[in-house]
Amino acid sequence: MNNIEICLAPKLIDNYRLDNKIIVIVDILRATTIITTLFENGLAKLIPVKSLEEAESYKKQGFLVAAERNGKKVDFADFGNSPFEFTPDRVENETLVYSTTNGTNTINLVRNANEVIIASFLNLRSVVEYLVKQNKDVLILCSGWMQDFCTEDFLFSGAITEKLIRKNNFSFDSDQVQSALDLWRIAKNDLSKYIKKLFQYKRLMQFGFKEIIDYCFQFNLSEVLPVMEENHIIDLKKIAPT
Repeated sequence: MNNIEICLAPKLIDNYRLDNKIIVIVDILRATTIITTLFENGLAKLIPVKSLEEAESYKKQGFLVAAERNGKKVDFADFGNSPFEFTPDRVENETLVYSTTNGTNTINLVRNANEVIIASFLNLRSVVEYLVKQNKDVLILCSGWMQDFCTEDFLFSGAITEKLIRKNNFSFDSDQVQSALDLWRIAKNDLSKYIKKLFQYKRLMQFGFKEIIDYCFQFNLSEVLPVMEENHIIDLKKIAPT
């Protein structure tokens, strides 16, 4: 029986063993949603970096760069953090360097784990199908906000959990997972209403990002499966179609 765990925030990751597990990175608003979008629109490779200094160094070398802090594009970047910027004509077959407030830091935190994949509502079905096929323990790592807990990533963790435990080979034994599952079963009945309670919903609405928020909570728009390979991310479905 494969075990499901949820790490509520990056600052808690030292409490978990990473070996022989698939690490599922979640940052619904917005990094993992955008990474899914990038590969859906044909990106070849994504390099996630922690610091703006590193991102700017790549920019000086001629790389395309997407970078934001606290929801706003930084001045040297080619892109900010809106999924609607990354159209196929701008990203297809390109390599992109990506730095965000939360998500890319989380990715780099576990980059040396055995296997790291990127999940969002947009590719939920693809992620679940892959986890079932691989038949390994799963650790869902929520990126949160400023290294701390946020509800939307926890909510999504409950969605993954619900789908996995319908399979005979997944179970869990923690309050974190049970709570995520319970929350998801409450919220999914009217998700658009529930997300209005979220701190990040209110914060992003102040920037006028309602269309972006709505996009981030759409289901199964993509079949891509972004995976970590050394220092970059690729679409596993593109290199090894299933």
